[in-house]
Amino acid sequence: MGQSPRPKPIRLSELTNAHPTTFEITPDEAAMEGLLAPLDLLGLRKLRFSGTLSPLGKRDWQLDAKLGATVVQPCVVTLEPVSTRIDTSVVRRYLTNFTMPDEGEAEMPEDDSAEPMPVALDLWDVMVEALSIALPDFPRAEGADLGEAVYTEPGAEPLTQERVKPFAGLADLKKKMEGGG
Repeated sequence: MGQSPRPKPIRLSELTNAHPTTFEITPDEAAMEGLLAPLDLLGLRKLRFSGTLSPLGKRDWQLDAKLGATVVQPCVVTLEPVSTRIDTSVVRRYLTNFTMPDEGEAEMPEDDSAEPMPVALDLWDVMVEALSIALPDFPRAEGADLGEAVYTEPGAEPLTQERVKPFAGLADLKKKMEGGG
């Protein structure tokens, strides 16, 4: 498969199941710029998504890929740009007999890589989804600190982090008890 900015969706039913099919997506600058707003990024460089689609039995398929990118996000404290290198593995299994869990089920399935067999597999969408999952949730610039906000009623003693620690006063109590108390 080529290195076009957005490859055409693949019909898995039309691939040969005699051997794996390789793919590589390396978007150009314009395509990466189009991902900035949807992913809330300030910058995106060196995006590459490559791997194989391998047959699983006669009708199922497995995607094994590597996702690499350098992303720039705003710091959650200072809004300064924070660069992060992402290198992660991506595994998806596309199953013809996949059954969706009932709405009443609260448990996560054991195999979160299994998905229903799509009519056509859009590798671009898989890449974007994998990138969005791999992004740091709360990027912080070096040295950025949230500090501590303290709120209380007038006249009441504020409840600080030190006061809510259950063992904060034990060292002092131990000293008092060992010193003759």
